[in-house]
Amino acid sequence: MGKHSKVLTEIIVNTTASETRVAILEDHRLVEFFAEREESARIVGNLYKGRVNAVLPGMQAAFVDIGLEKTGFLHVSDMILDDVEGDERTTRSRKVPRNVSIDQLLRKGQEILVQVTKEPIGTKGPRITTQVSLPGRFVVVMPNVTHIGVSRKIEDRDERTRLRALVEEVSPKGYGVIVRTVGKKTDEKAIKTDIETLISKWKKVQGAYARKSTPSLLHQDAELTTGIIRDIFTDEVDRLIIDSKTEYKAIIKYLQSISPELIDRVEHYEEEAPIFDAYEIEAEIEKALSPKIWLRKGGYIIVDHAEALVAIDVNTGRFTGDKNQEETIVQTNIEAAKEVARQLRLRDMGGIIVIDFIDMEREDNKSKVIETLRDALRRDRAKTRTFAVSDLGLVEMTRQRVRPSLLHYFSSNCPHCGGSGKRLSLASLAAKVDRLLRRTGTYCEDKKVEIQLNPELALFFDES
Repeated sequence: MGKHSKVLTEIIVNTTASETRVAILEDHRLVEFFAEREESARIVGNLYKGRVNAVLPGMQAAFVDIGLEKTGFLHVSDMILDDVEGDERTTRSRKVPRNVSIDQLLRKGQEILVQVTKEPIGTKGPRITTQVSLPGRFVVVMPNVTHIGVSRKIEDRDERTRLRALVEEVSPKGYGVIVRTVGKKTDEKAIKTDIETLISKWKKVQGAYARKSTPSLLHQDAELTTGIIRDIFTDEVDRLIIDSKTEYKAIIKYLQSISPELIDRVEHYEEEAPIFDAYEIEAEIEKALSPKIWLRKGGYIIVDHAEALVAIDVNTGRFTGDKNQEETIVQTNIEAAKEVARQLRLRDMGGIIVIDFIDMEREDNKSKVIETLRDALRRDRAKTRTFAVSDLGLVEMTRQRVRPSLLHYFSSNCPHCGGSGKRLSLASLAAKVDRLLRRTGTYCEDKKVEIQLNPELALFFDES
């Protein structure tokens, strides 16, 4: 990975009685957006006491009732064995061997403790796991796992060795611990306190599991603002601006206990203009719902959400270039690659993504575009994997999906077109009405039939 110039990073938080919205800006451009309403609070990270509804060996999966509208989906790969033996720190986890069928581990009606790893998306229920992980500021604690790890983003070998040795010294038997990126250069006291806090939280969960009925919520992960502070607000962030005095005070209090050095980077926004208008975020959110995104040089990309994937098409548009055709195409594709990476983060699109760049003749140009895309994706906190240009000129990639995309959050399918965005043409509607009248005349003896039409269709009839 090459060295990059420092990016100005700002977190803007807007809170109202009904909704909390968080925008992340890089060099004053919106790159990520989160929103949470009270009636649809996020559930990723929550722990539940659930009951197995069905065990399906053919799918190596089970459906678990956790008290939500949709049952949770548990795959055998997301399970660990209950027993933990020894204190072998090289063991990554007690994962289920591949030759074990899920019906050997679960039975219908069984009560189990699970954690949500993916929000319900579309018709699918939440994805759940028995591999519990509790995130803190500096570490993630995993009960019943004996793995000690350090975030891959901490690249300094000496620092990795120091942190690993420190965690092995202070973490108790029967718990796995991974040091988060924020844990870099953190002292023993802070990490030890973080581990102890998370283990105490886990013991409370165990107590709740023993006394609560099934199904029930055992532990709720941090709400949106607290989660952002815990997971994103690091020394790489230049400013955090929030328009709520109450939330501002709560953030300051929280930072005093975990990262007091960041307190002076938090600002309370007190101007009359809405905070998202002042930072030109509202208009950017509106654009993020449009399928067409214009590029600065005149090209554009089209984003199309299908059931199983997202298709992105790149076009030169108004950009004609001033050199040869190949150079024009390469410039458009490079600009599009950077914008695609931004849109994936901003719209929080996940799963399979297919990008149709404009066809290029030269292999070195194809490599240049792919490297631009991969380089732009390095700032994405979600896991991504990008493949080379296929024989059809397509780039296939995957992006970790944890929650519904921005489009799903803000919109619902049209009851008339069923989400296709298409309607019958006026000519087709007129023909349909004509057939309906003829059918009515066959079965009805009335001489007169009154029809109420949309004005646009009525005008079409008048002019036909």
